[in-house]
Amino acid sequence: MGKVTFLNPEFFWLFLLIPMAVAWMYWKRNEQSATLKMSSTQGFKSSNSLIAKLKPILNLLRILALSSLIIAMARPRTVDVSNQTKTTRGIDIVMAIDVSGSMLAKDLRPNRMEALKDVAAYFVEERPNDRIGLVVYASESYTKTPVTSDKAVVLEAIKSIKYDQVLKDGTGIGMGLATAVNRLKDSKAKSKVIILLTDGVNNAGFIEPETAADIAKQYGIKVYTIGIGTNGMAESPYALSPTGQILFQMMKVEIDEQLLKNIARKTEGKYFRATSNSKLAEIYASINKLETTEIEELRFYDYDEKYRPFVWLAGLLLLLEIGLRNTVYRSFI
Repeated sequence: MGKVTFLNPEFFWLFLLIPMAVAWMYWKRNEQSATLKMSSTQGFKSSNSLIAKLKPILNLLRILALSSLIIAMARPRTVDVSNQTKTTRGIDIVMAIDVSGSMLAKDLRPNRMEALKDVAAYFVEERPNDRIGLVVYASESYTKTPVTSDKAVVLEAIKSIKYDQVLKDGTGIGMGLATAVNRLKDSKAKSKVIILLTDGVNNAGFIEPETAADIAKQYGIKVYTIGIGTNGMAESPYALSPTGQILFQMMKVEIDEQLLKNIARKTEGKYFRATSNSKLAEIYASINKLETTEIEELRFYDYDEKYRPFVWLAGLLLLLEIGLRNTVYRSFI
């Protein structure tokens, strides 16, 4: 049996009257039997029969009957709840991620790229009802994963992101944004969002970021921009050794924040600055809250009323009391 609930639990306050009823019955116990006044009872043999000893059971039956009625009035019942959900407003999201060499800087741990991959994967897992795509860019850009509802594919694509010099090094913010827009421009989703992340200044590509932002606005695409990197200096890659090993040195962090703010403002998005691992996680959590998917939930309740047995029990107890009072104890003294 499922969990029992009560529709009218306020009736349980009536149990406070039970002690009063018991006290009243005890007070009036002598008036419930016929009495005969006589000067002496020496000529009568005292009776200790079992029937005489069981007479108080009449009051007990009445109290139990009242208790059953109170429980019945409280309407005990069990409920079986079933849910059915339907997504009514889906969101298509494309994450455009900078994979230039500067993303290997170690101001985030273990570096910017690995920190981003962890947070982005968690973000994808938190969006079960949306379609997500992935674009990577340096001086050029390409679609790593088209917009899809298959989260396993997206997570695997995020996991495989690395600095491998497939793309010519540089930061083509306009290229990355334009490719992301191209992924979403034909989307039929109610809401279209791009999360653009970079750690530098636009210095490559043949598409201006402002132009790409204008195109995004034209297609009703909202762009959230994220600048990643500490304020000041960071241990950043600057060259390759003869053995191919990446060399690091302290370098000034340069992010074109004004450009990123302009892109976000123009497309009705928002700009964020991620200066640490925790701040990056907070930013993705904020975007997750800002872009909510509307879900219609239908909940069905199946109630099974349990008051009837208590009504029957109260009726049987009252009938038993009335029957005993008018038969066995009718002329009992």
